[in-house]
Amino acid sequence: MKVGVFIPIGNNGWLLSQNAPQYKPSFELNKTITLKAEHYGLDFALSMIKLRGFGGKTEFWDHNLESFTLMSGLAAVTTKIKLFATAASLVMPPAIVARMASTIDSISNGRFGLNLVTGWQRPEYSQMGMWPGDEFFATRYQYLSEYIQVLRDLWGQGRSDFKGEYFKMDDCRLSPQPQAPMKVICAGQSDAGMAFSAQYADYNFCFGKGVNTPKAFAPAAQKLIEATARTGRHVTTYVLIMVIAAETDEAAFAKWEHYKAGADTEAIAWMAQQGAADTRSGGDTNVRQMTDATSPSAVNINMGTLVGSWANVARMLDEMAEVPGTEGVLLTFDDFVQGVEDFGEHIQPLMKSRVDVDTPVPTQVGAPEALAA
Repeated sequence: MKVGVFIPIGNNGWLLSQNAPQYKPSFELNKTITLKAEHYGLDFALSMIKLRGFGGKTEFWDHNLESFTLMSGLAAVTTKIKLFATAASLVMPPAIVARMASTIDSISNGRFGLNLVTGWQRPEYSQMGMWPGDEFFATRYQYLSEYIQVLRDLWGQGRSDFKGEYFKMDDCRLSPQPQAPMKVICAGQSDAGMAFSAQYADYNFCFGKGVNTPKAFAPAAQKLIEATARTGRHVTTYVLIMVIAAETDEAAFAKWEHYKAGADTEAIAWMAQQGAADTRSGGDTNVRQMTDATSPSAVNINMGTLVGSWANVARMLDEMAEVPGTEGVLLTFDDFVQGVEDFGEHIQPLMKSRVDVDTPVPTQVGAPEALAA
């Protein structure tokens, strides 16, 4: 099973809690995390794009780096790990994204890929005067389908004359082209989003569900299998999951309960309000799950969570690998520097699905940046 890390490009990672580690994003922090991930043989690092946060007492995601420039810097200081940036397709023209991707492909020597998002939080774009109107909720995958066709033209042939409803290219050129096939990720779980992934993407991300229910995402993986049967393409599932681990189950659950007790209710309420804005398409499944403020796991955006000892987390990750159509997981941690190290030192060596990964001799990697509580 492939394993990636969802690096913390926004402040405080993925925990909306006053009791979680409080920190601002920085290049040094993300470099430390990514170098540790590379050291322990993780397969990829991915950064999101977020243009406006949720506020609250923790100012959740009010402080963010930019995805492409961050991954460009990481490409220059790594040698093996695959790197994915996220394109906010609504405000980044495909010809520019194609050129930026080709540039980072050059910097990384073919280790770069792209995560495409349509945009679901209206204030991210309306604050810049670039929200096209709420009808976009219902048409965003038609828009993205044209977008990726322009990308594929430019990466594959070096030119595009694509003519569609949203994009009209006039002998658009790109050179140099990527030296390696450019892999594309999408995370749509609605019918339209899944159809898009089955037709155009290489990988599809879905949210894990629940606490210590490792196979709860299986219906989403099966839905993708059925969608790809219709398109005849090979597209696999990757699962977003949070790991809160310690030497014992008791210690891990004590952390989880502490984080929940400090939930930033103001930020969670803002998130729920934004998630409810889509009344045109019925809402994307991932967004509905993520922004459900009534869930006891809203403190970590309702992503699936594995809480327990190193041995039990390893066992649950192996169970996830057994779900048909699943190629990998995208991990978040409560404390990313310590979490990646614990994964590499204590969890990965116990995973049957990672037996082909050489466990390195423990060394000091980078200069960890303290995460002050």
